[in-house]
Amino acid sequence: MTLPVIIHIFIFCYIPMVGIIIAFKDFRYDKGIFGSEWIGFENFKFFFSSQDAWRVTRNTVLMNIIFIITNLIVCVVVAILMYQLTNRVFVKFYQTTMILPHFLSFVVVGFMTYALLNPVHGVLNQMLISMGFEPVNVYTSPKYWPFILPLINIWKTVGMGSVIYYAALMGINKEYLEAAAIDGANKWQVTTKIIIPFLVPVMTILTILAIGNIFRADFGMFYQITRNSSLLYETTDVIDTYIFRALRKFGDIGMSSAVGLYQSFVGFILVIVANTIVKKIDKDSAMF
Repeated sequence: MTLPVIIHIFIFCYIPMVGIIIAFKDFRYDKGIFGSEWIGFENFKFFFSSQDAWRVTRNTVLMNIIFIITNLIVCVVVAILMYQLTNRVFVKFYQTTMILPHFLSFVVVGFMTYALLNPVHGVLNQMLISMGFEPVNVYTSPKYWPFILPLINIWKTVGMGSVIYYAALMGINKEYLEAAAIDGANKWQVTTKIIIPFLVPVMTILTILAIGNIFRADFGMFYQITRNSSLLYETTDVIDTYIFRALRKFGDIGMSSAVGLYQSFVGFILVIVANTIVKKIDKDSAMF
């Protein structure tokens, strides 16, 4: 039964890894991958010696750390709140309404955000003007985006994330909750002493997986939501958007491949390190 999936992963994930060698070559279309000149680490040197390397790495890591922390907290809280509901109809309604944003393209979300934050006709600025305040042009102010992007990310991902935690909560033995009620435990005590400890293994595994992607950013979010405004690069330019611009403007496939390999290698190391730390603390909560 797993053979079709194994074949699919092998064809589309492992065979293309041969292309890693492009990161070490001065790629030319007329010579192809194997015929292009081998230049070693020159593509990596070009990237790390540029003034953009530190900025895009910093933005990618910091924004993903914010995403990991906020998503973990909000998803767990929402899952616990849904678990407290006794009416299954309400649970299904809330799950459906929160999951819907997950299926929206960032192109659509980008237009929705622009309709809200447009410096002239946006809903937010119209409200500010009606209350006597000056309108705010967030598309020229980098300082606002470390707050805007996490809010959008939460709105788009909280539905799917909370469902995973809610499914884990459904496995709690009801006898624990009944015993706690008999002993006079309040909801806060039940949550902190029974529910959250039960979720810790799932939280740990999902966090390890998220740490592995800490050097990868959602291209759609950082490109479409910010409308690729160069004025916002100080806080919104990440590795993925940098690679895209390197390909679009300069056609430098070798350097773009080097940056992509840099992402993958660091992500792999982070997964191993995070899992090793978790294994030393609690072996049962480790991913492998």
